[in-house]
Formats: sequence, structure tokens, C-alpha cells
Amino acid sequence: MMSRVIKKFFVASMIMWMAPVAILYGFNNHIFPGTGQLSSSSQTLMSGFLAVVSVNLVIVLYIIMAMKETGSSEHQPDPAFLAEANASIKQPSNMTTNDDTPAREKVE
Repeated sequence: MMSRVIKKFFVASMIMWMAPVAILYGFNNHIFPGTGQLSSSSQTLMSGFLAVVSVNLVIVLYIIMAMKETGSSEHQPDPAFLAEANASIKQPSNMTTNDDTPAREKVE
């Protein structure tokens, strides 16, 4: 189970590294059609924007894959914690206000 998680993480990390580099390389070497007609600044902006979008797309796909994974067991709260929490809820609160405390004033 753990090796599958590590493998998915490794593959996603490699794609997150390779996709932007491939996009930047493709724009700078005019591999993509139509990039030859763009000005240098437009080419830089377009390649940078698409590289950022590709990284975000990989992150979203990785999150979707992680959400679809089925866990081996459902998470259950600790019984000792639940017992302590229920006991604290059932106790009456002894919160009383004491008007005898002196009021704090701002000192400058």
C-alpha cells in the first residue's frame, strides 16, 4: 500500500517538473505551431503562463487521485478521548462572574 502511494507521489513530482520544462523548451525552440509568429515578450508570457497552468493541473489531478483512494480502515476516534469528552460535557459549568474585581484602566 505504502509503495503505491510513494510511486504515485514520485510520478506526480516528475510530471510536475517535466511538464513546465517541456512547455518552455517547446516555446523557445518553436516546436509548437504558431509560436514563431509571437513576439519575444508574448512568447515568454505565454510559455510561463502555460507552465504554471500545467503545474496546477498536475496538483489538481494528484489531489483527485488521493481523494479516490480507499483507506484500509475507517478512522475511529479514541474511546478514552470520547469518554473524557462526554464526561466534560455532562459536568455543570461553574462559571460565575465576580463583580468585585477591579476594572482595568488603560495606562499611558
